[in-house]
Amino acid sequence: MSTTPPRIHPQRKQRVRTALTIFSISAWVTGICLLSLVGRMIAQYGLGYQHIPTWATYIGAIHGIAFMFYLVSSLILGIRARWKPLTWLTTAAAGVVPFLSFFVEANRRKEVSEKFQLNS
Repeated sequence: MSTTPPRIHPQRKQRVRTALTIFSISAWVTGICLLSLVGRMIAQYGLGYQHIPTWATYIGAIHGIAFMFYLVSSLILGIRARWKPLTWLTTAAAGVVPFLSFFVEANRRKEVSEKFQLNS
C-alpha cells in the first residue's frame, strides 16, 4: 500500500519558493559578512594591526544590516513553511555563529524543498 504525499497548491509552492530563495540569499550574505567581520577583528585585536583600511570599519554595520534582513527573511519563511518556534530560533541564531549560517541554510533548504515538493 503506497501513500501519495498531499498535493501542495501551486500558489503556496510559489510563495514558499520565493521566501526560501530570499532566505538563502540573506543567509549567504550574512555568513560572508560575519566571516569578514571576524577576520577584521582578528587582524585588529588579535594581531595588533592598528591601521585598518577605512572600508573595513564599516563591516560591522554591514553585517548588522544583513543580519536584520536575515532575521526578517527567516521569519517570513518560517511563517510560510509553518515552522515551530524552536526551529525559527535555531535558524535565527545561526546568523551569529561563523560558518553556521551556511550549514543551517543548506539544511533548511533541503527540509523545505522536500516538505513542499519544490524540486518537482
